[in-house]
Amino acid sequence: MTIQPVRLFGDPILRARAAEVESFDKEVRQLVTDLTDTMYESGGVGMAAPQIGVGLRVFVYDTGDAQGHLINPEFEVIGEDTQTGPEGCLSIPGVREDVTRAMTVRARGVDVDGNPVEFQAEGLLARCVQHETDHLDGVLFLQRLEPATRKEAMRTLRESSWFTRGITVLAASELGGRRRATAGKQEGSR
Repeated sequence: MTIQPVRLFGDPILRARAAEVESFDKEVRQLVTDLTDTMYESGGVGMAAPQIGVGLRVFVYDTGDAQGHLINPEFEVIGEDTQTGPEGCLSIPGVREDVTRAMTVRARGVDVDGNPVEFQAEGLLARCVQHETDHLDGVLFLQRLEPATRKEAMRTLRESSWFTRGITVLAASELGGRRRATAGKQEGSR
């Protein structure tokens, strides 16, 4: 198990588009392991590579009903139904706001061996796919908020102890402790 420090709001890697993975080697396999271990240690349901300082298009997830990873992901929205619910982010501790996302998406990418992966996701898994793909595009969930809500979220962020101390990296264990995602964990941080 290799648990990595988690990058926080203000770290430039969180706002940059991650690069496509081109080599499917032991380093990519290790990255997926590190992301998974760090996600569990942090108490999240998803984690993208930039959140541990790696600028590659890789994310992992465990919503309780589904676990895995996706490399070079993309998704398409299925239908017009949306879901609005609380979202948080391991890279923005202490801030949770309702975000509207597509209810159903079709996710595509590859696994650690470069084999194609495709699945339809609904509910929490769809939210997770959208949130983590946003991370890989340098987009934070704060940017998905309505202006007034974003302003309030930014105020909360600026008042947080980690932000006022200028901390840009936290140990995973400082973000909520080790726990595995469960099916009922609808409000987990990503």
